[in-house]
Amino acid sequence: MRSGTESSASAAPPVPVGDPTGADQAVADLDLGQQAALGSGASFWRTEEHPGVPALVLTDGPHGVRFQSGASDHLGLSASDPATCFPPAAGLAQSWDPALARRIGSTLAAEAVAAGVGVLLGPGINIKRDPRAGRNFEYFSEDPHLTGVMAGQVVAGLQSGGVGASLKHFAANNSEHDRMRASSDVDPRPLREIYLRAFERVVRDARPWTVMTAYNKLNGVYATENRWLLTELLRDEWGFDGAVISDWGAVVDRVASVRAGLDLQMPGPAGLDDADVVRAVEGASSTGPTPCGPRRPWRAWRCGPGTGHRRCSPAQRIARHRLITTPTTTSRGRRRSPRSCCWPTTAASFPSHRPPGSR
Repeated sequence: MRSGTESSASAAPPVPVGDPTGADQAVADLDLGQQAALGSGASFWRTEEHPGVPALVLTDGPHGVRFQSGASDHLGLSASDPATCFPPAAGLAQSWDPALARRIGSTLAAEAVAAGVGVLLGPGINIKRDPRAGRNFEYFSEDPHLTGVMAGQVVAGLQSGGVGASLKHFAANNSEHDRMRASSDVDPRPLREIYLRAFERVVRDARPWTVMTAYNKLNGVYATENRWLLTELLRDEWGFDGAVISDWGAVVDRVASVRAGLDLQMPGPAGLDDADVVRAVEGASSTGPTPCGPRRPWRAWRCGPGTGHRRCSPAQRIARHRLITTPTTTSRGRRRSPRSCCWPTTAASFPSHRPPGSR
């Protein structure tokens, strides 16, 4: 892909101010169906691409680049290319050495670039609350402070090498048992002080390029559909300016997820879900939007290796920004704006066991 700032023998069209790669204009030139498709993967590990909008390769980490150049799956059944196996987070945390964590992140970036990977899916920073949890080896600690410090350095090292991190699994994914249906019901204070604190520290200090949602529900609402979690807390309160992606197969309702703040559903292709997004946007256009404040500008999405660390607008956002002003209906039939249907932002008023809109 050529940068919008590069020159050629023929006169290139002017690049809009504030859009150095030309990605904003490239997305604007797509029809609605193509824009919706940018919100889902093109294949198991790759996003959609269009002229001016490059594809990204995402692959498993965080303890090694598990890149599958042949057949792809998330269970490791198909062969992966050779890669270094680094100590898992459980062992790295016991070093109490942030500098070592950063060195590992930098080395992971070098291997990811060599494989053509743009986003490494890690680190995982959920809190260990039961020794029987199947992914405890992949998480750092039961201490949110230690977790936040060490994970922040892994993210910094990884992204210093031009590869995006994907902070996961957001949030309260502390058990593998029945994780596709389970609800982590957590009161406001422990939720913020234990289960969200490491996420907040890494988001604020290291600025990961992506955050991955969890499979589970949080207080009765799927993480992929939880606007309080993905928009009001993550973006509005913590200032996250990257892209929110789903864990593989975690999306239950694509339209609800887009409204909540999800940018990218993985894996793909997801043609039926794309069509749902198109219908939702067209329905909103026919009925007219409900004002809910100024629209947030597109967040910066760093392109993958070989792109000179450019920043380009995430095309995955365009359908969501049309959807955030779509009127919704409560369970009692009263219309309201999407912004009012979510949990309160403050911890003091955050309901511990009640989904949005319930009584």
